[in-house]
Amino acid sequence: MTAMTTPQVDMAALDAAAGEAADVLKALSNPQRLRLLCALLPGERCVGDLEDALGASQSYVSGQLARLRAEGFVACDRDGRTIRYRLADPRIGPILERLYEVFCPDVAPV
Repeated sequence: MTAMTTPQVDMAALDAAAGEAADVLKALSNPQRLRLLCALLPGERCVGDLEDALGASQSYVSGQLARLRAEGFVACDRDGRTIRYRLADPRIGPILERLYEVFCPDVAPV
């Protein structure tokens, strides 16, 4: 009979991954930032559309978008006077989709 070997866990890699996950979850912990990211899940949107989706002022939405952009979660493109935002971090979409399945099963998609 051979003894089973337990795979070795790289604790440094696990700690790094946990730190990254915690940083993402911190950004998602603000309900308005979470709603902004959810509004961007289907595709890019201009700031005015995001203001309407949140029912928030332009300055508040812009401030939250600036934080999300600094974190690398969203990116923007300028077309004249219009700034369009989109999800930039490929990890965010699957997280939002799973959160939607768990917490919003009876809500129509954004």
